Amino acid sequence: MDLKYNPEEEKFRTEVRAFFDAELPTDIRTKLQLGRRISKEDMVRWQKILFRKGWGAVNWPKRFGGTGWDIVQQHIFEEERADACAPPQNPFSLKMLAPVMQTFGNAAQQEYFLPRILSGDDWWCQGYSEPGSGSDLASLRTSAVRQGDHYIVNGQKTWNTMGQYADWIFCLVRTSSEARPQQGISFLLIDMKSPGITVRPIIMLDGEHEINDIFFDNVKVPVQNLIGEENKGWTYAKFLLTHERSGNAGIGACKRALKKLKEIASEQTSNGRPLIEDSRFRDRIAQVEMELMALEITNLRVLSATAKAQGTLGPEVSVLKIKGSEIIQQLAELKMHALGHDALPYVREALEMGWAGNPLLSSHYRSYAPPISGQYFNQRKTTIYAGSTEIQKNIISQMILGL
Repeated sequence: MDLKYNPEEEKFRTEVRAFFDAELPTDIRTKLQLGRRISKEDMVRWQKILFRKGWGAVNWPKRFGGTGWDIVQQHIFEEERADACAPPQNPFSLKMLAPVMQTFGNAAQQEYFLPRILSGDDWWCQGYSEPGSGSDLASLRTSAVRQGDHYIVNGQKTWNTMGQYADWIFCLVRTSSEARPQQGISFLLIDMKSPGITVRPIIMLDGEHEINDIFFDNVKVPVQNLIGEENKGWTYAKFLLTHERSGNAGIGACKRALKKLKEIASEQTSNGRPLIEDSRFRDRIAQVEMELMALEITNLRVLSATAKAQGTLGPEVSVLKIKGSEIIQQLAELKMHALGHDALPYVREALEMGWAGNPLLSSHYRSYAPPISGQYFNQRKTTIYAGSTEIQKNIISQMILGL
């Protein structure tokens, strides 16, 4: 592929940038610029703005209401979104469930659910991991027993992201124990308002309620909410994970974090000398910037080659997932280093707009420095979720290197 943007692509970038400048609500932009907390309402409001523009799903084909954009256009959009401080869209709805539903779902499911995802009317979350079944997902035990035209679901999901806001959850459930573990799993769509569902928060190291335990106690799920065939869910799960892992590279977000890191390092420190003038620290910034550039090129090459072959993403996305998650962590570490003692205090309320704390404490919270320590702790998860780095290396060694 040509790694230089052609005039048409640069024209497209100008159009996207102008749209963000004109349509991104100022209050949402300001929250992102200052690193404050983004609410579900903010994300849904932004999704509806994109939907009205016809840009509600940049990675969907036109026949399902998407933009039909090519890989480069999608990349430019995400790059400009991050730079404009626009919130991310719900990946569970648009980038994980939707491709599965478009490929394996039936017409009735596609006609009902996809428009509601596109418009922001339904918020989806993911039900994969369980206590004892994370990286070894095939060992999951949440059961779905068919009784007439319903399944009865019992079990527990954990590390569920944003389930406290969700209208629906897509779940892997065990519908058979007679064959190999992978052959007895099904893919179910479950209404979060169903009787018998309990959401229990898990408070993370940064003090945030981002993840949950979800319990299912005799939850009735209509058989019509089964995606594809019963006991074929492992195939659909692997398909979903390749889409999730390709998005974990986070190129746009990393570029934004790199830009912020340079701003922080360029400010004067207590000794009157910006940290960026320190050759060793500058070398560390240069190293992560080169790694990010290489990741961006590799990401575009993989996605472009897949699109040209009209195939599905393969095991090479594990390379993108490993390197992307490592770069995210490196940038968080460098920001902590650059801020020094200003990175240390953590006050959960400081993530809200208009927070005013004790002057001695709030003086640490400059415009670029909401609790950076919280961001650092939060991003330790990037090398674990969507398949840990160790799992990704196993995939690479087996499916790419043939070892």
